[in-house]
Order: sequence, then structure tokens, then C-alpha cells
Amino acid sequence: MALQLYDEQFDSRLLLGTAAYPNPEVLRAAVRKAQPAMITVALRRQGATSAEHGRGLWGLLQELALPILPNTAGCLSVEEAVTTAQMAREVFATDWIKLELIGDDDTLQPDVFQLVQAADILIKDGFKVLPYCTEDLIACRRLLDVGCEALMPWAAPIGTGLGPVHEYALHVLRERLPDIPLLVDAGLGLPSHAAMVMEWGFDGVLLNTAVSRSGYPLMMAEAFALAVNAGRLAYEAEPVVPRHNAQASTPQVGQPFWHYPDYEP
Repeated sequence: MALQLYDEQFDSRLLLGTAAYPNPEVLRAAVRKAQPAMITVALRRQGATSAEHGRGLWGLLQELALPILPNTAGCLSVEEAVTTAQMAREVFATDWIKLELIGDDDTLQPDVFQLVQAADILIKDGFKVLPYCTEDLIACRRLLDVGCEALMPWAAPIGTGLGPVHEYALHVLRERLPDIPLLVDAGLGLPSHAAMVMEWGFDGVLLNTAVSRSGYPLMMAEAFALAVNAGRLAYEAEPVVPRHNAQASTPQVGQPFWHYPDYEP
């Protein structure tokens, strides 16, 4: 089944970032290996690089011909985030925005209070907002209240590669918001992490560091793409419910007669 976000469908459930690759050629090859639904671009960080690099990335984005998801990385206030989103819409000709609004420099934890305010403004301005948030159920509900139709809770702080550190909260979020698209964003380090959250019923994942800073980004991009597909397939296959007691997988019919309870030698 395709991934549904707002009024659009995507064949892939993997979204891929474009930052910190060794060079544009590696980025190009990794994207082609992963075949993501969307690729993310940070307008503020791009603006801080050289003009030559900027032209190279712009040309690469056009060549890849994939949907672009601009983000507001680096924004610390509602005003910054809204202005950056509006600029990104003009530059990339898209209403999609990954809304990032950081509240702590050390953990890069989202400021969920300002996040809700910014999301409210952008939704009313016609944006399709994908908010980068924590796994806090109440904060996520507030984002839904202002019109967000999908959420992107973190697994762990950005770039740590720790995988899901608050499994209980993520499970609760998935259970309490069963009809809302939830994409795990930030903190995944291994393909097994991606497969795990997909098996839990999350709708997709967004990656950057785990691929771009790996030893072999092309191999890692392919590994994550396979893991996302495997995890989703496993979820749809309805896995067995874990149990504490052993249960034989083979029937007792045909066992030696001395295995039966009423056998008396």
C-alpha cells in the first residue's frame, strides 16, 4: 500500500536527506539506490555554503527529479521558521515543508511550544506541514489540532544513531494515533532500527546522517531501503504476539507413544 501524506501518494516509505555526503556524486548514487519518496533540503544551511556548491546542488536536485521537502533547519523562533518556509516555497516551488524549530542547542530537541505556533501559521498559509517533533503524545495532539495531517517524531537526538530510545512512548503514540501518518525522523543509525519502527506500524522513516556519514553510503542507502520495505511487509503480515511460555510449532500427532500423558510402561 502506498504512503499517503496529505493529498498525495508515494511509492516509497523512505525519505532521504541531502546533507554531509562526501561529494555530489555519492549523493546522486545514494539517492538512486534508495529511491526515496522525497529528498530533504535545508534552505538556511544551503544559503551558508558557496555559490558554486549551491548551483551544483540545485542542478543535482533537478537531475534527480524527485519531490523536494525543504526544511527549516537552524531556526530558533517562530518568525525565523515561518520566513524560511515562505522563502523555500518560492525557491523550490512547493508547498511541502518539514518544520524544524529547535529549542535546545545540546540535544537539538524540538521546541514543541513554538512548533505548534509556527505550524498553525503555515497550515493557514497553505503549507503541507511535516513537523519534526518529539514522541510526546500531548504535543503531537496539539499539532494535529492546528491542522497537521502527519507527524515526524524523533527516535533519538539528531545524528546520534542511537535508534529508538523511548520505545514505550513511541508505542503509545502509534497506538493512540492509529489513523495519523507517523514518520520516524532523527536518531536512527542502523537498518535494523528502521525495520523495527516499521514493524511497530510507523508509516515511514527519514534518514540523513546514518547514510551520508557511513563508510559506504551507497551500500547503506540500499540497506535502509530494504529494511524499510521488510519492516512494512512484516507489519502488514501481522506478526505473532510474543508470549512467555513455549508453544510447540509442530503438532503432537505422530509423536512416539511414550510422549503421551497417559502412557504407562
